[in-house]
Amino acid sequence: MDHIAYLALGSNMGNRLANLKNAISNLTPQMDVKKKSLVYETPSWGYTDQPAFLNQVVMVKTYMEPDALLSHLKRLETALGREPNFQNGPRVIDIDILFYDDVIIDSPPLVIPHPRLHQRGFVLVPLNEIEPELIHPVFGKPVSELLLDVDRLNINEYKGK
Repeated sequence: MDHIAYLALGSNMGNRLANLKNAISNLTPQMDVKKKSLVYETPSWGYTDQPAFLNQVVMVKTYMEPDALLSHLKRLETALGREPNFQNGPRVIDIDILFYDDVIIDSPPLVIPHPRLHQRGFVLVPLNEIEPELIHPVFGKPVSELLLDVDRLNINEYKGK
């Protein structure tokens, strides 16, 4: 059975744009990318003494169950050059599961919907671009409404090469 998942991708080390493109191209064959947002340049969040991030959100169709998907994405991050670091530290690539169908899971290490997505403009801006009416299953609000409550300052479409 196929499932729809929304993934947030971020990079602030090395060739950030190439890192995002490489991550997306490596999602197949386990995932079929159905939609992808523009790429946004965003200030770092949490730990701010680091380079700006490029962020993007993709909608994928997958046969993988949530736990298997998480494990697969963590292996992919490592294969693409991510190394252990402190929380919110700089990284070559970060791939988070935002939503998986309309499932609610709260069993560490997997929490779906992503527990902080409603606080993060760098996630909500690109997610709103591709799916503004998607309903957050915990809050019962569409992404477009969640976006109204976050700081969108300095989140801009990336125009670099």
